[in-house]
Amino acid sequence: MPTRVEKDILGEKAVPAEAYYGLQSVRAMENFPISGLRMHPRMVEAIVLVKKAAALVNTDLGLLKPRIGRAITAAADEVLAGRLRDQFVVDVYQMGAGTAFNMNVNEVLANRAIELLGGQKGDYMIVHPNDHVNMAQSTNDVFPTAMRTAARLLFAELLPVLGDLKTALAEKAREFDNILKSGRTHLQDAVPIRLGQEFAAYAATIGKCQERIAAAARSLEELGIGGTAVGTGLNTHPQYRTGMVEYLRAWTGIEWRNAPDMREAMQSNLPVAEASSVLRLLAIELTRICNDLRLLASGPTTGFAEITLPAVQPGSSIMPGKINPSMAEMLNMVCFQVIGNDLTVSMAVQAGQLELNVMMPVIAHNLHQSVELLKNAIRVFIDRCIGGIVADADRCRRYAESSMALATALNVLVGYAMAAEVVKRAVRERKTIIEVVREEKLLTEAQIAQILDPVKLTEPGLPGKPDESR
Repeated sequence: MPTRVEKDILGEKAVPAEAYYGLQSVRAMENFPISGLRMHPRMVEAIVLVKKAAALVNTDLGLLKPRIGRAITAAADEVLAGRLRDQFVVDVYQMGAGTAFNMNVNEVLANRAIELLGGQKGDYMIVHPNDHVNMAQSTNDVFPTAMRTAARLLFAELLPVLGDLKTALAEKAREFDNILKSGRTHLQDAVPIRLGQEFAAYAATIGKCQERIAAAARSLEELGIGGTAVGTGLNTHPQYRTGMVEYLRAWTGIEWRNAPDMREAMQSNLPVAEASSVLRLLAIELTRICNDLRLLASGPTTGFAEITLPAVQPGSSIMPGKINPSMAEMLNMVCFQVIGNDLTVSMAVQAGQLELNVMMPVIAHNLHQSVELLKNAIRVFIDRCIGGIVADADRCRRYAESSMALATALNVLVGYAMAAEVVKRAVRERKTIIEVVREEKLLTEAQIAQILDPVKLTEPGLPGKPDESR
């Protein structure tokens, strides 16, 4: 393979002649052949946006020659358009703070800018990765800025999907609103509830998660760019940091703002930890909802079988005709991964020391992966599961009417003690509560009919008694 020779503080090394990355990227590939995983595409785009903004701000301020600034900007635009993505070669498990990744980006942009100016890759007298592409920057402020920017951009993709999930659940709530079923607490029979009410509660939960994620997204909009090495802003023009935010705001439509204290923004990854934690909360709630759906669909002959989930794939390699709740199982697994990712983020965030957190690469990888997994998994879950759920209304009502918990509705008419005796006899004689009530002549048929009214059973009020609110 043809090579070119580059030199750094540690000496000389061969670099593939056609590579846009340079010597520091080669060293990183040699030092960190760990996972084969690369930074999320949004992270690449975010850091390139930072580099583009820096080139323009430094040009505006007269610190960077316009021809060099224009070349770096053009190179950045090519990457943002999807080119050169195979040149970002550093593993996500790399040297602390993300210096290797930052230099990988600097080298790619520098070498492409050199080409655009008519030079040969590696001729850093024309455009230098550090002096020009990295002007007024340090990995220590660039990486956390890019990490927050990428996460915020990913949150903008996740939030509409959560809105769609909330809408899909709310539509099912309306569809199932008149279906009376047995409630269950402790996995034992409880007083009746409407199937639509269960789904309405799921929709409300997702709405609350959506609100928390939107709040976390706003926290991510505070950037410490301009802090350079330790948050003091050494080697930056006084107007640099405000100019950076203005460009990023114009390009993304997001209301980025300068951190009030650049030292704090460098020392602390609190907004990132908050972002990861709200994803964990979403994953916890999604897990619970998926588990409910799997229980409600269990069967079809020996389980609850109150609902049927869409059949998307044969469920067994040995049992003919078996269909599993495949989409709910998939989402469960994604949620477990997100919860594990949050633990990694939490441990890495608390590992910051003095002026810098060097664990940012693993924070970025896990946070960005979590958003991507949830966005994709929820989308297919809506399309291939929620929309196709079918309820067995007869089975639901049969369970509700045969439940011993139905005796709770008798309390206001015959008292707790008598209702308990009815339950004991019903269990002993394998009869329904209503059958025993009729035999004991405890209620009239009109009262029985009123007690079994789905609205009376599943809304505030006193079953069997007139509605005094009217």
